[in-house]
Amino acid sequence: MTVHFIGAGPGAADLITVRGRDLIAACPVCLYAGSLVPQAVIACAPPGARVIDTAPMTLDAIIDEMRAAEERGEDVARVHSGDPSLYGAIGEQMRRLDALGIAFDITPGVPAFAAAAASLRSELTLPGISQTVVLTRTAMKASDMPSGEELEKLGASGATLAIHLSIRNLRAVTAALTPHYGEDCPVAVVYRASWPDEKVLRGTLQDIREKVRAAKITRTALILVGRVLDAEGFDDSSLYDPSHAHVLRPVRQG
Repeated sequence: MTVHFIGAGPGAADLITVRGRDLIAACPVCLYAGSLVPQAVIACAPPGARVIDTAPMTLDAIIDEMRAAEERGEDVARVHSGDPSLYGAIGEQMRRLDALGIAFDITPGVPAFAAAAASLRSELTLPGISQTVVLTRTAMKASDMPSGEELEKLGASGATLAIHLSIRNLRAVTAALTPHYGEDCPVAVVYRASWPDEKVLRGTLQDIREKVRAAKITRTALILVGRVLDAEGFDDSSLYDPSHAHVLRPVRQG
């Protein structure tokens, strides 16, 4: 018996991986985060499967379901939104499973920041503009940020930022980043990336709060900050430059 931690992707049912879909279809037990995973993603669970929304459950109750499945010899599809390695709260589940001697594996998923970039039709790492993407959040009701990971310090890098779980903390976000990026730095807020009701707001560090307030977005939104969001005139990548040789494309002489 195995517990399969599965990344469901950002929301659109066809953005789950083939492996993840096939595992859900094969498991007699499916535990899914119903607040963020749409019903369409788990619709492929087999007939008669035990399908449980874990949104209202505690960690102990979730582990009890996994232990009961192990006693029955039934595989479990544990479905999380996005990619489970990012803010998926799987670490404590895996620790409990290790203690119980229950096998598990992980199937990655399309992360929300990738779906947001696709909606924005943006490359987040443009030559000469930004070659680093920082995935982070701010401290609100969740656990505190570790020392050294404060937004003010991360912003000093000038990297492209993908800020999760922070839309209600937008005042603090803009205040922390404006000294490093400038008031005119482009910002995008993507609400429920890839869902049918997706909303995309574009603005700057100066005006994005007003736009978000007007749109009444208060949850399930990703904040992207960086000059890549409106960059023009950037250099072409050397990857396809005819003068750039590599093992698959040596430069022809003469």
